[in-house]
Amino acid sequence: MVMIEQIQQRLSEVIKQSGYSQTELAKRLGVRQQTISHYVKGNILPSLDTLANLCIILDISSDYILGIDK
Repeated sequence: MVMIEQIQQRLSEVIKQSGYSQTELAKRLGVRQQTISHYVKGNILPSLDTLANLCIILDISSDYILGIDK
């Protein structure tokens, strides 16, 4: 079973490992830098459209983020 904590952890890891600054990601996604910081800290999750765009930008499978594909 997928747990929200696992999704938050995977999302945080891929953002940190992406090579993008939080400011760069925020600009590309059209959100504030603080929003990206909240994703990294696991405080909030992105909306579905933002998650999809984030996966495209980071070239990562949404299945991986969601724990469907290990």
